[in-house]
Amino acid sequence: MRIARRIATAAIGLTLGLAASTSVLAQSKGLDEPFREGYKKALAGKTVGFIPVAFGFDLAIGWHAGLKKELEAAGMKVVVRDPNWNTNAGAQAFTALIAEKPAVIVIHNPDVQTYAKLIKKAEDEGIFVVQINMRSAQPSSVFVGADWVDIGEKTTTAVVESCKGKSNKIAIVQGAPTAAASAYTLKGVENVLAKHPEIKVVSNQAADWDAAKAKALTQTVLKQNPDLCGIVGFWDGMDIGTAAAVKEAGLTGKVFLATSGGGEQKGACDQVKSGAFDYDISYDVPTQASNMAAMIKWLVQGGMKAGAAKQNIYTNLIPITKANAAAEGTCWKLAAAK
Repeated sequence: MRIARRIATAAIGLTLGLAASTSVLAQSKGLDEPFREGYKKALAGKTVGFIPVAFGFDLAIGWHAGLKKELEAAGMKVVVRDPNWNTNAGAQAFTALIAEKPAVIVIHNPDVQTYAKLIKKAEDEGIFVVQINMRSAQPSSVFVGADWVDIGEKTTTAVVESCKGKSNKIAIVQGAPTAAASAYTLKGVENVLAKHPEIKVVSNQAADWDAAKAKALTQTVLKQNPDLCGIVGFWDGMDIGTAAAVKEAGLTGKVFLATSGGGEQKGACDQVKSGAFDYDISYDVPTQASNMAAMIKWLVQGGMKAGAAKQNIYTNLIPITKANAAAEGTCWKLAAAK
């Protein structure tokens, strides 16, 4: 009994001691996080310029919304210069932005050459350049975007599989031939076709990212080849026109249409659900915006010289089919981004 009492007394004493110790700790002063203030000062007041090929479509709006959400909360300012598909206006906007000396310029290149000298000029003058989705021939501090060769391989593989036991005739609807996205996607297409000599390409034409041109091209191809089994499209915003031509010909569900895009609900998931597209690869615009914002924060606070790094972030690709098109979270909604 005495031993039990001694143990109980010791336990009570230990508990009281711990309680007293905890009380002392709880009453002490909090610690100031040592890196927070430097982070906030490095970002506060910095300007990020954004030049898309045009502003009024899902990719540009989604990227802009994501950048604003991440960067303005950190005290940065995001400004947009909209060339509205005009490369000369884009070059002028880029030149004007360089003169304004923002910390970072985010550029969506219309082709591989137009902004090459301006990208170099900006980084020579200490402005970080982040390229989104379509590269220039001139590298910059960061590229964030899709792996277009992979997209070309995946879309073409899907089309080839769908053509088994059919005519093996396919068509290719490119974007702008001088754009990196189009040229690299075409390489992926060629990689797959080289393994499938049975596939015959009856048309390989550029619609310049224009839905009306894509529709006109496809209408002609279908009249000449009513037994066409598949189409490889290079952007779902353009391939709305491609799908419209297939529908008008009464061939929806018979001509397999594979394409790619930013994964917006109406432009991707809804089109797959309706049968307009059979396969749409999303490069997930919100994630791309988040990746860009993270890299911008890192560059601005890191003390690195513009142009010293040449980093790449290839974003995950999400295949959209009837199996997942209706699932929540497969696509993002443009209305929520505005």
